[in-house]
Amino acid sequence: MESVKNSRRKAFYLLMSVLVALAIWLYADLTSGPNGTARLCFREITDIPVEYTDVATLTDRGLMLVDEGSDLTVNLKLRGTRWMVSALDKSEIRFVVSLVDVTTPGVQNINYRMTFTDKRFNGEISLYEASIGNNATVNISELYRRNIDVKCDLVGSVAEPYSAGQVQLSHTEIEVRGLQGDIDPISYAKVTLDIGEGAEETVTKDLEIQFYDQDGELMEKDGIHPITDTIQATLPVSVSKKLNLEVSFEEMPGAKIGSTEYVIEPSVIWVSGDASTLKNVDTLNLGEFKLQNLGTTASANYTTTYYPIILPEGCQNLSGVTQAALRIRFKDMETATIPVSDIVLDNKPSDKYAELLTLELPVQIYGTAADVASVTSAQISARADLSDYASASGTYTVPVEVSVRSKDVGIIGTYEIQVNIREDVPEEPSEEPSDTPEE
Repeated sequence: MESVKNSRRKAFYLLMSVLVALAIWLYADLTSGPNGTARLCFREITDIPVEYTDVATLTDRGLMLVDEGSDLTVNLKLRGTRWMVSALDKSEIRFVVSLVDVTTPGVQNINYRMTFTDKRFNGEISLYEASIGNNATVNISELYRRNIDVKCDLVGSVAEPYSAGQVQLSHTEIEVRGLQGDIDPISYAKVTLDIGEGAEETVTKDLEIQFYDQDGELMEKDGIHPITDTIQATLPVSVSKKLNLEVSFEEMPGAKIGSTEYVIEPSVIWVSGDASTLKNVDTLNLGEFKLQNLGTTASANYTTTYYPIILPEGCQNLSGVTQAALRIRFKDMETATIPVSDIVLDNKPSDKYAELLTLELPVQIYGTAADVASVTSAQISARADLSDYASASGTYTVPVEVSVRSKDVGIIGTYEIQVNIREDVPEEPSEEPSDTPEE
């Protein structure tokens, strides 16, 4: 038991010794520099890429950076505290050369700057030495421009009964830039559009550009700088399809589509157009028809209304018909006159007496024979608003709003009632004297 305690004690003393030694070393590292500052150390980092900026400005001036003869990587010797230089990752170093002030071709020396993507290293780590010296070497050449024709190879097929149109390119030619020696061998540019097997709709893709020489051999892209990296290619896929023609009917109380007979001539047409547009289209709506326009009686003759046939954008009418006719009539329609005594006066004057002179209002209704026959006077009411008739006494003709508690029948015409408004309010009738003799 005593030996175990001694072993633990020795381990504790050993750990404390290590920690004390580490603390002393750390203190010495942080204070052994001039005037008690942290001691600086060096770190060498190799193959840092040189980042050239403002290349677009160079291009606008008709110039370009030539890789050959330019510094592309650099080796750096950095100085900072041990903790900082040890924590620095190579990927956080930016070695930047700005081309904004370059205005002439030739090999030139340009100032550079070093920064860090992690801002905590700025001011803590400095550049002690760079393998390229005090300046970066750049090779600037005049920019050569040339327009190149663009071709498109089509791979795949469309499904039956679809048909393919001509491939449409966003650019039929493009401008390429670079050294004349790199640009002159180009014969043409090409993209390849793969539509797959059995395409059923228009295909649009952004495609990578390839360059070919006069022998049809694929060229390396190094040194070739097109104004765009991709070209959009579109293959229109069309289809011929039969569309049913239809009309939207606006129903009203009493005027229902179920009580009509109608026909649309022609009822179908054939169209051709973009498969994507017509994919989910089976009908073509011609427009709207208000059933109230047919009147209120059944007719042996059809009412004819013509509608222009307007196709979806980009489609072609293969039938050659530019308009369709809707022929429609009521096959079952009856009218009836119902006496209405349920007449309500709203907003009666508070200081006058309003007397209803029209005690019964003949209201004409319409609908199918069965619906009309089922309506009673108790289902119809009329309401008159006296708001505009409260200031002066007299007899007035007042419009009324007639309603029926059935959505299956409609009201024909407009209606008015007679109302007398007077100052004197009739007295309540007194009780009749009893003829029974008192006992």
